[in-house]
Amino acid sequence: MNHIEELIERLCPDGVVFRELAEVFDLRNGYTPSKSDAANWNGGTIPWFRMDDLRERGHILEDSTQHVTLSAIKRGEPFPKNSLIVATSATIGEHALITVPFLANQRFTVLSLKPEFSKSIDMKFAYFYCFVLDDWSRRNTTTSSFATVDMNGFKRFRFPVPPLEVQHEIVKILDTFTDLESELESELESELESELESRRLQYQLYQEKLLAPASDTPWLPLGKIGLFSRGNGLQKKDLREDGFPAIHYGQIHTLYGVLTRRTKSFVSSDAAKRLKIVHPGDLIIATTSEDDKDVAKATAWLGDGAVAISGDSYGFHHDLDPRYVAYFFQSRLFQDQKGRYITGTKVRRISGDSMSKIRIPIPPRESQHRVARQLEVFGLIRIQGVVEV
Repeated sequence: MNHIEELIERLCPDGVVFRELAEVFDLRNGYTPSKSDAANWNGGTIPWFRMDDLRERGHILEDSTQHVTLSAIKRGEPFPKNSLIVATSATIGEHALITVPFLANQRFTVLSLKPEFSKSIDMKFAYFYCFVLDDWSRRNTTTSSFATVDMNGFKRFRFPVPPLEVQHEIVKILDTFTDLESELESELESELESELESRRLQYQLYQEKLLAPASDTPWLPLGKIGLFSRGNGLQKKDLREDGFPAIHYGQIHTLYGVLTRRTKSFVSSDAAKRLKIVHPGDLIIATTSEDDKDVAKATAWLGDGAVAISGDSYGFHHDLDPRYVAYFFQSRLFQDQKGRYITGTKVRRISGDSMSKIRIPIPPRESQHRVARQLEVFGLIRIQGVVEV
């Protein structure tokens, strides 16, 4: 019998008590203060959490990327510190423990411990048990325009309340496993770093060999085989977690690989009407960076429908195999040509007119398919929805 079993047998011989979630926690919806009122945002010091914060910062959080002011808060006060936020719409199956007073957007339900349970529940234990709640939420959704958790069932979800000594022991063990996992990941990264670099070089050589054109392959300017359309208007503040699919140029640098099938951001349907739209098979190209190697970084949009793009990016509509064109933009054949067209000092950029002058070898369609497929199968590029690099 392990230590936890001994504690349970000694402290609660009749079994662990379970209570409904709404009995233990006050449940409130997150919300987004009006973006049109600058007083809600300018100079704000109160963290406002979005799904991006969990993706970028982890799941025990004391700060966020965006902040709001006191005037943005309903009921006169933020959500209390040491509350949980659980994603109950759009992206479901994520949660975080917030250790400071805060706000969160409407995709989260906020769980704040009721005062009468303040001395009987360790919030770190509640945080760990929310992984079970995440799994339940993913299996209990309703769908209209986007997935939503069955909130009636959510409120009735059975939450265990073992004695505090048991909770502390569980937290101690899970913290140890979490620390061990981080150490193992760090060691693995160190061991794989040299191997990864070797494989990158191997992949690059293989890519150059595949893309090298035969002597009789025609070369044409990109402007002759397709149309560059500049994005417009989309700003990061317009991005949301449901609605019309959208890709901001900065996401191409940080989130997306050569081939992309879905987005992590969306805009409202009204915003989509004023934005530049690209279609499946088109390239999306980020045209600015502080580093020349990232200027004209591109991803082929292979999703099921249209997607909106931002300024400082271009869509490239063409009739070639989109995978082939995307790999060409990654290749030395493209990189060696683009350098003469990059302008700017601190911020480097390239225009659609300049990219239209870059020449691409155009083998037969079957050869384009073969090259693209071999590069997919061979390399470091993995197609798993969004390809993250």
